[in-house]
Amino acid sequence: MTLPEATDKFLEYMEIERNCSKLTIRNYRHYMARFDDYCKTHLPGLLSPTQIKPDVVRAYRLYLSRYTDEKGLPLMRITQNYHLIALRAFLRYLIRTDVATLSPEKIELGKAESRSLKFLDREQIDRLLNMPTISTPSGARDKAILETLFSTGLRVSELVKLNRDSINLDRREFGVIGKGGKARVVFLSSGACHWIERYLAERTDTYKPLFIRYGGRTADPAKNGDDLRLTVRSVQRAVEKYAKKAKLPIKITPHGLRHSFATDLLSAGADLRAIQEMLGHKNISTTQIYTHVTNPQLRQIHEKFHRK
Repeated sequence: MTLPEATDKFLEYMEIERNCSKLTIRNYRHYMARFDDYCKTHLPGLLSPTQIKPDVVRAYRLYLSRYTDEKGLPLMRITQNYHLIALRAFLRYLIRTDVATLSPEKIELGKAESRSLKFLDREQIDRLLNMPTISTPSGARDKAILETLFSTGLRVSELVKLNRDSINLDRREFGVIGKGGKARVVFLSSGACHWIERYLAERTDTYKPLFIRYGGRTADPAKNGDDLRLTVRSVQRAVEKYAKKAKLPIKITPHGLRHSFATDLLSAGADLRAIQEMLGHKNISTTQIYTHVTNPQLRQIHEKFHRK
């Protein structure tokens, strides 16, 4: 089996057995295509996955470290790590299918740069939530979207998949299937429920999606509104628009509202494990990034011991 053939079978495995999202598969295809291209160009003698050895991986890491795009920009360290994570998953698949190759544990990830966590405080959140013009259909929808994002900590990809019949407004909860097919229950605040109800009351259609676009092409009756469903990018643009309108000091995104949801809960004393469940994180270590910015003890120590 050649390296390209093994790569194709690996991507099929990710799609069928692992049930990965289209976005995940697209990313893995991109990372593995770069590895395949590297081997063709720099290691033409490497024809089989059984030939992947530590020196091959080390040379590939050096290539990623020195790589620049058409604009002359290098790959960020975290992006280099994404390539290595894809390669490790590929090797893991090969071993699972009894192909003798390098152990994935032999590939260590590089130390990534620390990224600043962008989130809003309560006053900034209130400013943002008050930006939509609720007298218009699109404004009422955007108000409901902002309230839902901050109330639930949903990923934007999860938000746009919501359907009207999936939301229980009486119980103020609903279920979602998140990253990696992980199911969880999501809770709505009374305020978010109020704005969703108000938005839906103004809709005269019976289309399935919870959040739909206004304007553009006419809906196809056979699709029950799926062709009107908002895209991830449209929600991102809406949040960016209202953040600018609110004159916020930082550039905020839908994921920034997810960060704001988590930091707001932690600041109020919520349990880290509970927040992990609400966010749908697989590992508690992912959730622990919020503890660094919400530790009230650090502020108390600073105020007590730092010279004024």
